[in-house]
Amino acid sequence: MKSTYIIGEIGQNHNGSTDIAKLIIDFAGMPIVEQLFNLNLKHIDAVKLTKRDLKQELSYSQMKKPYDSVHSFGKTYGEHRDFLELNDQEHFDIYKYATSKGLDFVETLCSINCLSLLKLFTPTYLKVASRDLTNLPLLEALSETKIPIIISTGMAGRKELDDALEVISKQHNNISILHCVSQYPTEPKNVNLNTIKFLQKNYPQYKIGYSDHTIGIATATAAVAMGAEIIEKHITLDRRMKGTDQAGSLGIDGINRMVRDIRVMEISMGKEEIFIEESVKSSRIKLERSIASKREIKTGEIISKEDLHMLSPGDGYKWVDFPLIVGKKASVDIPENEVIYNTMLKD
Repeated sequence: MKSTYIIGEIGQNHNGSTDIAKLIIDFAGMPIVEQLFNLNLKHIDAVKLTKRDLKQELSYSQMKKPYDSVHSFGKTYGEHRDFLELNDQEHFDIYKYATSKGLDFVETLCSINCLSLLKLFTPTYLKVASRDLTNLPLLEALSETKIPIIISTGMAGRKELDDALEVISKQHNNISILHCVSQYPTEPKNVNLNTIKFLQKNYPQYKIGYSDHTIGIATATAAVAMGAEIIEKHITLDRRMKGTDQAGSLGIDGINRMVRDIRVMEISMGKEEIFIEESVKSSRIKLERSIASKREIKTGEIISKEDLHMLSPGDGYKWVDFPLIVGKKASVDIPENEVIYNTMLKD
């Protein structure tokens, strides 16, 4: 199985601080160890930030609306959003830090003006947020950069998805589609992982993945088992931190457990075939059954089918081989309840 491309979405969980963003990157980029089998597993592949231009974000009245919440960083929603925004240079600083740690860098750009970031650096991918899948002018501008694009379907039906793909594919076809449900957190009854199969079947020219907003790690791991090539999950330093996305994100331990389970899942998938694995041969000899004597058989006696039954270990004849034993003479005395081997037989 190909390695799943895992994106840790920092989003705005940096709380307006480049230092917090870098700390998240430090922890997210640490190697993962599966202790029982001493496996050194690959860490996440990329981190993702979100860039907004508040002048193109919300209406004037929404920006001036009082924001009275334990998660607020300002008296109005506009002040709150402004506090959380990092400027282009700060995004560039975090980009350099992430890439120095061997991580790819993904940017969600929420307006055409945010493309100013590209004067400083080129992200590995551009991400289209679910809410902007119908923002066709933005999709056109993003696609013109020729940077690979990841889109989420969280608020989209098939028509919205097809309209978006039509716009982007006029410029390039390096597109990935993530099944997503824009409910925070997503209830299990609404996840519908079978959409992954639908996307694989109907859009085989694109990479298909899953952007997960459920609580925990089970759904993301299951998506990998279904063939998701990309997994995106919100990450943070501590789920108890201030901020609306923190509680629905994975903390450090959660990141490690999710990545561990996904990487172990990749190893576990194997190939579409049934065969005797080399590692089970010793167990097979110890635990399987072989043809054995049901009674004491004296030297020279002819062995009948009624003289036989099955006992462990499994290094002797199998029951399908009983024609090779029945009708033969015992070349030695065979005690009761002993496995019969070829050296005990003669014609």
